[in-house]
Amino acid sequence: SFEVKPGEIFVIMGPSGSGKSVLLRHIAGLESPSSGTISINGENPMLPETRNRFALALVFQSGALFNSLSVFDNLALYPLEHRLGSKQEIRERVMRALRILSIENAAQKLPADLSGGMKKRVAIARALVMEPQLLLYDEPTIMAATIAEIIATLKEEYAVTSVVVSHDRDLSLTIADRVALINHGEIVTIAPPAELKASTNPIITEFLDPRIDVKNPRFKSL
Repeated sequence: SFEVKPGEIFVIMGPSGSGKSVLLRHIAGLESPSSGTISINGENPMLPETRNRFALALVFQSGALFNSLSVFDNLALYPLEHRLGSKQEIRERVMRALRILSIENAAQKLPADLSGGMKKRVAIARALVMEPQLLLYDEPTIMAATIAEIIATLKEEYAVTSVVVSHDRDLSLTIADRVALINHGEIVTIAPPAELKASTNPIITEFLDPRIDVKNPRFKSL
């Protein structure tokens, strides 16, 4: 069990195959738990009325951009289809999100013309157009310093609460207010990065050892 505080950057960290992305999909309401409960502001994320009252966005690991649409049209598609404002209002929201991510010059480019890091920025910008209160990241792959700057900016600009799933130790310890270390579907500990790094718990020290390849699915020593 754990609770994420409003405005917090909460990182769920662990080796590949430990259940991080599955947990994120449950928080997003894409999967229903077989036992236990998940609530957002005390409400069930699986219920449509919760979605109507609470803005949540998920940044997929792959980016999941439409290759046939420009960057601008990728961001504007959902709000235009659902008429979440006038065309001018949606344009302003899209351009603000692009400016915050420093990619306004890419507005008319196609995803195929972008680098991997730029595609990730576009995916985050698309989530921002929804003006979410809760933003979920599945394995952000931008450099740690860059994503740390982006998430800090979003926290300041939007007062957004962020839940980040990652096996990247440098990224997790750089951006997090608190880290939940998960392994084989169980939480080992929840602590601020400084406390995690100072821990003498052999499970934690082994996971943080840079010589250990936590992306290797055969890594079972935790």
